[in-house]
Amino acid sequence: MFDFEYQLKMLPDKPGVYIMKNATGEVIYVGKAKALKNRVKQYFQNSRNHSEKVRAMVQNISEFEYIVTDSEVEALILECNLIKKYRPRYNIILKDDKHYPFVKITLNEEFPRVFVTRVLSKDGAKYFGPYPDVSAVHETMELIKKIFPVRTCRKTIREAGEKSRPCLNYHIGLCKAPCAGMVSRAEYMVVISSIVDLLNGRDREILKELQSQMEDASEKLEFEKAAVQRDKIAAVRKITEKQKIITGKFENEDYIDIYSDGKDSSAQVFFLRDGKITGREHFILEDTEGVGKEELVANFLREFYGGTAFVPKVINVAGTLDRELLEEWLSMKRGSKVSIKTPVRGDKKNILDMVSRNAQMTLEHFKLKLVTDKQRHREALEELRDAIGMESLPARIEAFDISNIQGVDSVGTMVVFEGGKAKSSDYRRFKIKSVKGANDYDSMREILMRRFSRGLEETKLISESRISLAAGKFSSFPDLILMDGGKGQVNIALEVLASLGIDIPVCGMVKDERHRTRGLICGNEELAFKQGSEAMKLITRIQDEVHRFAITYHRSLRNKRVLHSVLEEIPNVGSTRRKELLKRFESIENIRKATYEELLETPSIDSRAAESIRRYFSDNQKT
Repeated sequence: MFDFEYQLKMLPDKPGVYIMKNATGEVIYVGKAKALKNRVKQYFQNSRNHSEKVRAMVQNISEFEYIVTDSEVEALILECNLIKKYRPRYNIILKDDKHYPFVKITLNEEFPRVFVTRVLSKDGAKYFGPYPDVSAVHETMELIKKIFPVRTCRKTIREAGEKSRPCLNYHIGLCKAPCAGMVSRAEYMVVISSIVDLLNGRDREILKELQSQMEDASEKLEFEKAAVQRDKIAAVRKITEKQKIITGKFENEDYIDIYSDGKDSSAQVFFLRDGKITGREHFILEDTEGVGKEELVANFLREFYGGTAFVPKVINVAGTLDRELLEEWLSMKRGSKVSIKTPVRGDKKNILDMVSRNAQMTLEHFKLKLVTDKQRHREALEELRDAIGMESLPARIEAFDISNIQGVDSVGTMVVFEGGKAKSSDYRRFKIKSVKGANDYDSMREILMRRFSRGLEETKLISESRISLAAGKFSSFPDLILMDGGKGQVNIALEVLASLGIDIPVCGMVKDERHRTRGLICGNEELAFKQGSEAMKLITRIQDEVHRFAITYHRSLRNKRVLHSVLEEIPNVGSTRRKELLKRFESIENIRKATYEELLETPSIDSRAAESIRRYFSDNQKT
């Protein structure tokens, strides 16, 4: 047994991180402290002053451990890393951890490229963003390509280097062909400068120049050319109108506020770049009852900026906050000074007020949608329960499918729905090991046997406290099993379950002659559901999802196999180098497009191997 009294006495009066665990060894909370002795002791005394959530957590603590650090900022960094690793149930965690896209201009190249990336590096390139609206940033990139003729290839092009034949983009006016020496670097950089101005919101000069070119073409009766310039003007305006212009002097800033209704909270972030709102994002923080506004904001800043590559120079927040430690940590992440401010008047206060109103409306809409979705999901599960004849709701449903092409790269997949919603963290993939050829029945028998025998083993280990509940990948059993197929697949599943002594209802999801979900087969009876009913919608979602997941996995294995076989033909590329190339580039096309320098950046690839790869793809253009 864990000796709490002794361990609490042994706590050091130093900064560090404490880790709370439950009876199965699962990490349920991670926190940091300026003085571990004082902070950890607070959890085990004066329980009347604790929130309901903290009291519930303390009741589940069976042991704790701690890590001493040299400073509080080191403790903060370690806390962020451990929360990402363990995802503890009592920490406030953003469920949709995103990596936002940027527009990257490779100013570190003689003839820069412009493209979308989610990786922010200190490589001498210029980045614009982040952009929360992914579709908008890709649309912007398409418009930029139409307006400015810049290269999209990944070649290493030097003004004094060897010239090559221009590609199709040059002939259709989408590239100035620096690879063929059709444009000097100075002329090319004028175009790049215009793109930088446009992304910075300085569009007046660009519009003025395009307007002048259009009028000049019209006067010369070159109407086709004038129409091209007219379309470019429309494209520029379309890019800039997506951004809300803010008056006043602004740096790259984020505006953040959190609204709480006493039980749940909503965090709202507005992104301002060069005086324009380029986008916004919101996050729902559930079960925050009893957590104060200051703690909510501090936790959110740690979670949000701990998971994004970009940290702005200024972060504006509502309310009071212990800023010093957070500013030090954020400055370390950014590589330069970061300030956390609370504007009290003027345009910046008005923006923050707008953020606050949006945070409130977002939470209200979320609550309304949550109630509606819960009602729909419950209705669907009740329909399933009644149709199948189950005693209780099928809270957890697992669906299985097999995918292969003529028995090659045969795979099996399992998807999970809990409470009527997909639970992707519990999805599982299986490579078929014991079956040769296209035998779907035996393949299904194999993956079901592996899934449920592994589940029984883990359940036993958990009951014996030999592994934690969190370590069990198959220990949660379903209330209902759905097979992507008819009676044959259902019978295979029933055979496997009977051999293992497991009693779980099994049904098959069947389709009509148009390959649309028709209903379920349970036993020897087909259950019909009304088209448009909540149960029918749920069955369709499950069947579509398990099929999508299986096809995606099969395709990835097939692509890797094809890629691996091609790489085996390249001299100086052995098994280790093949693995590194597969890991980094993922497809033949990406390796073919990779520059000599990019190949050298791949672990274990030296100059000799890089030359062999470039020569191979140059000699085998149709590979």
